[in-house]
Amino acid sequence: MPPKEKSGSRKGGKGGAASGSDSADKEAQGPKCGGNAVKVRHILCEKHGKIMEAMEKLKCGMSRAEVATQYSEDKARQGGDLSWMTRGSMVGPFQEAALALPVSGMDKPVNTDPPVKTKFGYHIIMAEVKK
Repeated sequence: MPPKEKSGSRKGGKGGAASGSDSADKEAQGPKCGGNAVKVRHILCEKHGKIMEAMEKLKCGMSRAEVATQYSEDKARQGGDLSWMTRGSMVGPFQEAALALPVSGMDKPVNTDPPVKTKFGYHIIMAEVKK
C-alpha cells in the first residue's frame, strides 16, 4: 500500500489523489460497507470537461490503461493503479465510491458513472479486489 500523503502536499496540483483526509472527509465516510480495503484504479482530471472526454473514450471501447495514460493527471498514469487502499486512507467521496463498487477486471471494468468529485478533481474509479 502506498504511504499516506499529507493534506496539501500535492506536487504541481497532481498526484496522491485518493489519499489524505481531513475532518470534513471523515464525516463524509458514512457507514462501513463493502469491506475495509480495496485494490483500486482511477483516472483523475482536474477539469470536468476532460474527465467526461475520458469517460466517453471508455464507453467507446478504448482500454482503461490507454485512457488513464492519455487523460489522467495523477502519478498513477500507467493504468491508473493505486494498489491497495484501506478504509480511512481515502478522501470521503472517493472512499464511498470505491468501497461501494462491485469488483471487476480490466477486461470488463465497472466504473463510477458519473465520475466522483473530490478536492483533487474528478475520478473514474474501478475496484479490482476487496477484502
